[in-house]
Amino acid sequence: MKPLLMMAAMLVAAATARADAVDTLREFARDAKSGRAEFTQTVTSPDGSKKKSSGGSFEFMRPERFRFAYAKPFEQVIVSDGRKVWLYDVDLNQVSVRPAGQALGATPAALLAGGSIDKDFELAALPSRDGLDWVQATPRVKEGSVQQLRVGFRGKTLAALELVDAFGSRSLLQFKDVVLNPRLPEDTFRFTPPKGADVIEQ
Repeated sequence: MKPLLMMAAMLVAAATARADAVDTLREFARDAKSGRAEFTQTVTSPDGSKKKSSGGSFEFMRPERFRFAYAKPFEQVIVSDGRKVWLYDVDLNQVSVRPAGQALGATPAALLAGGSIDKDFELAALPSRDGLDWVQATPRVKEGSVQQLRVGFRGKTLAALELVDAFGSRSLLQFKDVVLNPRLPEDTFRFTPPKGADVIEQ
């Protein structure tokens, strides 16, 4: 094959692969009615000088029900039943409560567990990086705290989610042991504030 034809073929193949990544995200949103995974999260300051790491488990059930349980370095639980979102800080024994519609917006939780990603996000394929196929999800509403979201797939498997907030901080969530469409108990997405906890309604 002539060099120019070979280059054209490679470009077409790369463009097709990137387009497939957007299709993969749409298929995930359509077909994954529930899921669970372990995750690690790394938050990097805007200048790249400081990093904080945490980890835990993530479960979701469409529409808009999810549970993030952070196990380290500090215990925190974020739960949504589709109507309200609770954030429980174990060390402070403090619970913050917000309406789900107000709390979700164009957030990673909305992207992974929401009802319609095309309604909330504009999707575009990105070049492959770190062995993953990436999709950029730009919030259609520009007033939120999230500036950019990127989702990474390894084949058809959800592998990573990258977020840049309005202040330029970068959060990278890396998923492992992803299981789609497991049977999850309904009480997974219910939260009752512990006795004596300070509850703040927002």
